[in-house]
Amino acid sequence: MSNDDFSLPISGMSGPASNVDESSQAAPIAKMPELERLATGFVHCLRTGGLTVPISSSLLFTQALIAVSMGNGHDVYWAGRSTMVTRPEDIAMYDAMFLAYFHRNGTGFKVRFEDEPESATLGTDDGTGEGDGESSDDEVMALRYSASETLNQKDFAEFTREEMYEAQKVMNRMKLQPAVRASRRRVASPGGDRNDLRRTVRAAMKTGGEPLQLSRTTTGTRTRRLILLLDVSGSMEAYARVLIRFAHAAVVGRGRVEVFGLGTRLTRMTRQLNSHDVDEAVAAATEQVADWSGGTRLGDGIKEFNDVWGVRGMARGSIVVILSDGWDRGEPEQMSEEMERLSRTAHRVVWVNPLKVTPGYEPIARGMAAAMPHIDTFLEGHCLDSLTALSEAVGA
Repeated sequence: MSNDDFSLPISGMSGPASNVDESSQAAPIAKMPELERLATGFVHCLRTGGLTVPISSSLLFTQALIAVSMGNGHDVYWAGRSTMVTRPEDIAMYDAMFLAYFHRNGTGFKVRFEDEPESATLGTDDGTGEGDGESSDDEVMALRYSASETLNQKDFAEFTREEMYEAQKVMNRMKLQPAVRASRRRVASPGGDRNDLRRTVRAAMKTGGEPLQLSRTTTGTRTRRLILLLDVSGSMEAYARVLIRFAHAAVVGRGRVEVFGLGTRLTRMTRQLNSHDVDEAVAAATEQVADWSGGTRLGDGIKEFNDVWGVRGMARGSIVVILSDGWDRGEPEQMSEEMERLSRTAHRVVWVNPLKVTPGYEPIARGMAAAMPHIDTFLEGHCLDSLTALSEAVGA
């Protein structure tokens, strides 16, 4: 590698490159305010790209920059990566942000501050495929990223408030259409399997009593009811704050949706979520649930649903979705018995568990293990992509 080149370490390297010519590196930054401004600007750039960087990590990054003295580009790269990147899947985004914020100029390692001309630009992909509409004689390297694609795979537990509102827009666009079933009502159809005497006679009155065309009917269809049972216990708090917004989108977007909160008791939240103002709806729903972020007795909650609402026919032929991590303080025998009752009544039982994405996960928790034999579909529920898979499973 020549003295005028700076190569980014390949993602997954265990240490900095060893063939860097130290004589080609710029002098260290001596002024503390400039170094702090550098660290703050880079942290802001990472957060813009979708990485979660707490204040403690940004302070640690500043201390690391003091230690490496800004004398080597690879040292700066690893100072940031070792202090602010905690997940392997974030390395690619970190590399892109590093290239967007730092660049080489001549033979020295150049740091770009906000008041200096940019040789690298970071843009947001709005899906239109069009640029900024400006041209320049200088060569500009554009690094673009899609905020929505980054958000789709991000864990709900790491969402910021701004990201939660962006996720709400995505969930509102999801077409949550449950499967249909045969209805008792018949509808007109030219190729139907039964004659429609009433329509035939009515049409004949317009032609002097002569039936010129025979009307026929076929069996109609009806959308199945969708029931969401959301675990609101303390172990699900980080996910419940997002999943309840998914439930709101389902209630507002279409009819025949029922939402219940599962904690130490069962709480119906359908009426509270039936408001087009999402913040108002979520606030009313959480206020309705007295045991939000409390304990969990899934077996008792499902039993109450079967006894109170199941006997009324709400679950009959419906698609029941349970959003829970499966941690239950009740007896596994009761969980198994109530899940069996529910599976006999419902058309399909879908269990959405955010912990399923964990490498090596096995449903060995007592409540989860007792429910598994009575579940038709077992899905992840930690990100927006998993909710898209849930929408497809519900409509299958």
